[in-house]
Amino acid sequence: MPVQTFRATASLQEGMVVKAQSRNFEITLDEPKYLGGTDTAMNPVELLLCALGACQSIVARVYAPKFNIELEEFRVEVEGDLDTDGFMNKSDVRRGYSDIRYNIHVKSNATLEQVEEFVQFIERTCPVGDSISNPVNLMLNRIVLE
Repeated sequence: MPVQTFRATASLQEGMVVKAQSRNFEITLDEPKYLGGTDTAMNPVELLLCALGACQSIVARVYAPKFNIELEEFRVEVEGDLDTDGFMNKSDVRRGYSDIRYNIHVKSNATLEQVEEFVQFIERTCPVGDSISNPVNLMLNRIVLE
């Protein structure tokens, strides 16, 4: 399959509320009150954790039949450590996550060995995990003054 370009737009609303859109879908983001928001929605770094868990879950659903694994249940719990002093410019620390950890819960008739091999495949195959764990060419294309 050739390279596909995915697109999204994030538009700042009142306060720190952001409406993000991709294709025909929209999600609202905000910050917790202790970071200056109104706590009406998850924030972008929480959404990143959700994206990782969702991506791993989708990879599991797509590839489970190829591994002869019947998934009764599949759940990913994700947590990450982020020093908010970096975002708030209070300290010269990394602004993003320093560590992200996850637990994958699988209910299946498969053996532990089968599930371990399957999870290793999920880790190698998940595009969000790859984007987080490997450098991405992130570049500003242009500034449009309206």
